[in-house]
Amino acid sequence: MSTKVATTCVLKSINPYNGEVLKTFDEMTPAEVDSAIAKADEAFRQWRETTFQHRAGILRRVAELLRERREELATIMTLEMGKKIEDARPEIDLCATIFDYYADNGVSILAPKEYDTPEGKGLLVNQPVGVVYGIQPWNFPFYQPSRVAAPQIMAGNVVLTKHASNVPQCAEAFDQLLKDAGIPEGVHTNLRLSARNAGNIIDDDRVQGVAFTGSNKGGAAVAEQAGRNVKKTVMELGGVDPFIVLEDADMDATIERFKFGKLHATGQICIAAKRIILVESIAQEFLDRATRLFASLEPGDPLDESTGYGPVCNEKAAIQLEQQINESVASGAKLLVGGKRDGAFIQPTIMTDIPKGSPADCEELFGPVALIHIAKDEEDAIRIANDSDFGLGGSVHTNDLERGRRVAERIESGTCFVNQISWTYASMPMGGVKKSGYGRELADLGIMEFVNQKLICVFDKDHVI
Repeated sequence: MSTKVATTCVLKSINPYNGEVLKTFDEMTPAEVDSAIAKADEAFRQWRETTFQHRAGILRRVAELLRERREELATIMTLEMGKKIEDARPEIDLCATIFDYYADNGVSILAPKEYDTPEGKGLLVNQPVGVVYGIQPWNFPFYQPSRVAAPQIMAGNVVLTKHASNVPQCAEAFDQLLKDAGIPEGVHTNLRLSARNAGNIIDDDRVQGVAFTGSNKGGAAVAEQAGRNVKKTVMELGGVDPFIVLEDADMDATIERFKFGKLHATGQICIAAKRIILVESIAQEFLDRATRLFASLEPGDPLDESTGYGPVCNEKAAIQLEQQINESVASGAKLLVGGKRDGAFIQPTIMTDIPKGSPADCEELFGPVALIHIAKDEEDAIRIANDSDFGLGGSVHTNDLERGRRVAERIESGTCFVNQISWTYASMPMGGVKKSGYGRELADLGIMEFVNQKLICVFDKDHVI
């Protein structure tokens, strides 16, 4: 089946710090896309027959190259999407741990499992399904494709990656790194496509599954299209994660976690601390310290280690964020600090008294904006946390660990951390509930999303049911 592609365009790599066009890439033509899918489909027939040990060896080489090229890859990331260099380097480290994790654990996770019946035994085997299509966002341009490519390549699948249009250099660098590690042509393919052509791949009969990370609106469209084609999907969508501070929290440590949770990657993280829920007895102390912290930060070149905060991914995103802030203030929200835009820079911002129905109440503000909610007590904090259509991550901060675990269990989310911001690890599954999506990535659950869990039963030739 041939895949249709609309009129092609030029993909631009633009430095959000200064607006400089770094490089341009031609979007793939319809013929090039069709050829790429055909190569992936053919590569799968051979790759599925390779041994786990062979795949693991290549994945370990990917991890080695990630560590060897750490500074080079981090710099590309910083130049292309504005992430501070001190935030970019750990992302490359995280990617290396993901490839190592699946190299070390893939065999045991995918091992066959026996089932017993009164008449005989069954064997559940985990077999690859074929071509998996990953549609990736720009905010973690190496981590996001890693968490699809590493487990699925280890499982014996092949991967087509359509990366965000504003990070084409990162997309090319990731694909080249995999090839340099020994991954054969077609086992991983970078599709240079704009957003308007991304969905066309889903209709192709050779594609067996889709992993999407992005907005709720985009995810809904992808899931609908995949559903019409009866294809498995994994959706990691937006979040408005609660950051609950109880009255017995260690304030020094909590402020440090808040800083990281709100300003890492300039707040452009699905699982960033977005709704800060403070028990009223400690609210003023937290606000005073957080406001002073945000007011002290100075903008600058994200390649400079001394920079307080960098730009968001582009000026368009900054304008949208500015509009959300201004509309929320016009609706009655109180601006404590920040809120101003300069090009692609948005000042670190804190708002309180969030009115119902305002953008700050019902939309995801994807940037360095903290939305403060005051709770009467623990029970009220849980109510506020769950008063959302989203449920990706969250965190609870308290000196009573048992209390923290108890509160975390009651938060409606895919993950919830105690005394740490919601974060990601190769060995722990992540994903959301409600409008934050479904399915899981990473750890054992992630690798199982796109395998055929096939039951094989062997009975004696004379057996009759």
